[in-house]
Amino acid sequence: MRRTARFRQLIEAPQILLLPGAHDALSLKLAERAGFQAATCGGYSATASLIGQPDVGQLGMNEMAEMYARLCDSTEIPLLADADTGYGGPTNVARMMRAYERAGVAAVFIEDQVSPKRCGHMDGKRVIPANEMVEKLKAALDARVDGALIVMARTDARAVDGLDAAIERAELFREAGADLLFVEAPLTIEELRRVCSEIAAPCLANNVEGGKTPVLPAKTLEEMGFAAVTWPVAATYAIAHVLGELYAALKRDGTTTAMANRMLDFETFNELIGLSALRARETEWQNEAQDLLEGFGEQAEPD
Repeated sequence: MRRTARFRQLIEAPQILLLPGAHDALSLKLAERAGFQAATCGGYSATASLIGQPDVGQLGMNEMAEMYARLCDSTEIPLLADADTGYGGPTNVARMMRAYERAGVAAVFIEDQVSPKRCGHMDGKRVIPANEMVEKLKAALDARVDGALIVMARTDARAVDGLDAAIERAELFREAGADLLFVEAPLTIEELRRVCSEIAAPCLANNVEGGKTPVLPAKTLEEMGFAAVTWPVAATYAIAHVLGELYAALKRDGTTTAMANRMLDFETFNELIGLSALRARETEWQNEAQDLLEGFGEQAEPD
């Protein structure tokens, strides 16, 4: 089954879809190994991993599309991709869709912030007029080749105009054709409930540790009616914490001994990233090449 069709199937299933956030290809491989059926990598973690900077719209479309191509090459599970504001107007959105689809993503989301955008849980956000966002959604839907690829519409209007306005926008975006809706940064559990009860479409919840929205268990969000939930930055925060401890210990002690129980060893890590499977394939290729050469050698011998 194509990854796009698989992702759509997971969104439409009665169970909530768990979407861990990947920081890079290695963390995505770990998520897949842990048994997750799909994953995401948002602009917050992408900006941190690629340039070590905050998520304020610093990465361009080509950088993100290239990253998603590498991520999709590293996994078999479907990936939800972050397209920020679409990198411009409707024409830019259409170009983005073609690039992201070539990269292999299963779903794409676009937000209605003014560019340059900010992380959804930062202060000072602004949103574009609703009709401009609808134009971008129409361009995205028109540009996709695979009809199973999900287009999610995100609105940041809660922080600007309140929850009523955000829900109204989400309903408008659904009418425009969005497959999945994402109201960013509700402030209370009751607001989360309202999102699902008032929007007649699949909705996504966003668990950001330390952010503006209460972080709730997946089961609770499923009972509210959410179709999917992400933990977009947890991996990035964990990596930053553990690496900070590792480097502090190494600087202090001149050795990694104090962190030995929090590290993989050489053989275990090589197995994690698939070295033995790669070597096995290389052996198969060598044997096939040798068999082919021997066959040609027999035919080339004189009678």
